[in-house]
Amino acid sequence: MSYTNPEIIKAQSALAAEFEKLTEKKQILRSKTLESLYGALRALPNDQKATYGKELNELKTEIMSWLNKVEDNQKQLPPIDVTAPFDVNTSKDEKQMLLPVTQGSIHPLMTELQYIVDIFGRMGFEAVESRQIDDDYHMFESLNFPEGHPARDDYDTFMTTDGLIAPAHTSTMQNRVLSERKKNLEAGEAIAVVIPDRVFRNEDLDVTHEHTFYQFEGVYVDKNITVGNLIATLKTFMSEYFGQDLKAKIQPFYFPFTEPSFEFAIERPDSLKKGDTEADQWLELLGCGMIHPNVLKAAGIDPTIYTGFAWGCGIERLVMMKNSIEDIRHFESGKLDFLRQFS
Repeated sequence: MSYTNPEIIKAQSALAAEFEKLTEKKQILRSKTLESLYGALRALPNDQKATYGKELNELKTEIMSWLNKVEDNQKQLPPIDVTAPFDVNTSKDEKQMLLPVTQGSIHPLMTELQYIVDIFGRMGFEAVESRQIDDDYHMFESLNFPEGHPARDDYDTFMTTDGLIAPAHTSTMQNRVLSERKKNLEAGEAIAVVIPDRVFRNEDLDVTHEHTFYQFEGVYVDKNITVGNLIATLKTFMSEYFGQDLKAKIQPFYFPFTEPSFEFAIERPDSLKKGDTEADQWLELLGCGMIHPNVLKAAGIDPTIYTGFAWGCGIERLVMMKNSIEDIRHFESGKLDFLRQFS
């Protein structure tokens, strides 16, 4: 492919050289060179984004063609039916190794998840489960990610060969929640829903990243809802969760499904105090914003009459901060000495 933007041209050459050296070729999708191009896109003036974004998408397509050529030369493993009953994917020897469960306890993440749901329940929010598999419309299109939108590439999603997606965020439920409950608005009631569940991303595992983790989404829509309502709701929740009254602040950010969008930060609770600088005093926790008019329209809600806010937050991150846990991988390690401290 040929490119006109000098940054794209330079990056293509660097990425090609990097690709040749990689043992695990898929790591090219996590290249800092590629990541910097997306960072540059966000900083461009609006009148330059379309041209730059088009060439960036073409570069991503070229990279995928490199990967496809490599995969064509590799031996394909037999498929596993992830929707099949347990017995189908379990050998006879593995079944004989299974022992009957006679005792156990609730996993700490499930305990904290229920506590989070209880707090929001007292604030008037209904809890709705997300899905373990979904489609492109609910993952992207209904959330104001049009086809070819560069922000789609920020989500390194797991996809099946027939186009289904393992949700990378619980926002996949927003359109369903809004569509099914718009009758609340017609009856003079608000839509107030919290959505906790597992999400999946093709992440490199380290102390703060897992490929499978838990997230909770919040959605609130009614007449005359403002950013002030958003801040007050999240501040109230965080103060209750950490057990002390905490200050809160927001700073501008970008998400396709909210406008305006923010990063939400709280004053560090006593258990996480660091230093005296401004940066030491605040803890950035989640992304949030006012629901984009296009997202409301997709659900059949008139954005000239109703407004609302939404947020998404990782549950493991909150639990780690609350309990001074240094490595997210502990939660899935099965280490009894770690799990028993929460009994």
